[in-house]
Amino acid sequence: MTKQVIKTVLAVDDEPNILEPVKAYLEKLGYNVLTTERGQDALSLADKADIILLDLMLPDISGEDVCRKIRETSNVPIIMLTAKVAESSQFDGLSMGADDYVTKPFSLKLLAARIEAVLRRLPESEPPELFADKQFTATERKIVNALSRRPSRVFTRDELISVAFDDEFDGYDRVIDTHIKNLRKKIGGNCIITVHGLGYKWGGAN
Repeated sequence: MTKQVIKTVLAVDDEPNILEPVKAYLEKLGYNVLTTERGQDALSLADKADIILLDLMLPDISGEDVCRKIRETSNVPIIMLTAKVAESSQFDGLSMGADDYVTKPFSLKLLAARIEAVLRRLPESEPPELFADKQFTATERKIVNALSRRPSRVFTRDELISVAFDDEFDGYDRVIDTHIKNLRKKIGGNCIITVHGLGYKWGGAN
């Protein structure tokens, strides 16, 4: 019988009333949970985590800066925790390399579901060999795999959301545009074609 690997969650938030119940709930579900209230500590602990829950408002370094620094060396999944409900704020987080976001206040059950959804993306098969050297987030990998393996098909935003988030999504459909923008920076602007009024399709490798 294969032993189940225990996943480590790093929860970063300066509010103990959030960290403590998150830690207790996730440990009850079988996760190993590390916590810190400071961004600098998060940077030193990032390589120990399988997934990071990252608050945007931290006392020493902003969550945005923490995310940027982590993305310089790691593709560990990051879920941003934010009280900023504006659509633009959520897009900014995704543009920095976050895989998903959860707005405060949130239920622990919802948070756990989003963690599980992001972690489910990780075992997905590798992207096309041409892009083997590219550093994709788990979400980006799902999108590029779906598009490149069915190059003649036009995917709507809703379809790509279903592909990327396993139907565990309740935000703006335009977040897909942000992930597409990030992918184009990594693999070339012509690889993913916008089909106006419909969605996106694969355009072939540059």
